[in-house]
Amino acid sequence: MKSYPFYKYLLNCFLLTIPILVWNIFLTPKLPEVFQPEIFQSQIPKFITYGENIFRAIIFALILFMPLRIATPLQKKGLLLYLIGILLYFLSWLLLICFPESHLSSNILVFMAPAYTPLLWLVGIGLIADSFYFNLPFKRWFFILIAIIFIVFHNLHTYIVFCRIN
Repeated sequence: MKSYPFYKYLLNCFLLTIPILVWNIFLTPKLPEVFQPEIFQSQIPKFITYGENIFRAIIFALILFMPLRIATPLQKKGLLLYLIGILLYFLSWLLLICFPESHLSSNILVFMAPAYTPLLWLVGIGLIADSFYFNLPFKRWFFILIAIIFIVFHNLHTYIVFCRIN
């Protein structure tokens, strides 16, 4: 039986979420008050909260089992989509942070941008991945479908908050 070093499992698609997680941790407190957890999480129907959290957890669990390799043309396109997605995601936050009182922040497309732009970087990750560790069967459409379902719940949540304040 051939032995595989543990470090090979560290190079997985979870690494692609680190910039996003760091961004969220450090900049969430700088977002307008409505995006702070005490307000943003209140009065959201349980099925939306549970759906959003369950599908978020599934996404993070799946990416831990997806090796990070960028070799094929499709994976390179996935990396480009991922990079465009995180750029737009970061810009959407910066608009809300830098211009919290402007008419932009009360525009539904700007307000909800941090909720729908993750679809781009998540699909990018789905295109980068081509397998799971441990010989689990891999289908891109499955990961992308999970990402879409998460985005639907995430956007419903954000839309409810938007409607509540406008």
